[in-house]
Amino acid sequence: MNTLPKSERLHSFGAIRRLFTEGHAGFIYPFRYMFFVEKSEQNSVAVLFSTPKKFHKRANKRNSLRRGMKEAYRLNKEILTKHLENHRVEVAVIYSSKTFHDNKSIENGVKKVLQAIAESL
Repeated sequence: MNTLPKSERLHSFGAIRRLFTEGHAGFIYPFRYMFFVEKSEQNSVAVLFSTPKKFHKRANKRNSLRRGMKEAYRLNKEILTKHLENHRVEVAVIYSSKTFHDNKSIENGVKKVLQAIAESL
């Protein structure tokens, strides 16, 4: 089922701080990504999407980019979830390009990010 419920979104301040301090980072244009993996009884993924105000001043552009990233993740999350074996994975995807890309290139970038994280598991 291709949904993105609140249980799959990373929203805890402590979890976000741990992700950015102890997590592994990478860059696949136009995204910077960070992920943190820990052992768990259940397989689960929590994800965070961000677009810095530094690059896109208008909120409607930031929101549009974030929605595109969420949609791309929602459609392709099985790339990451099928590689989990008793792990909890926390992921942050940050749009770090000054140019505004269309949804197709955003989806291709998100796929590459998910594949890179899946390979490192």
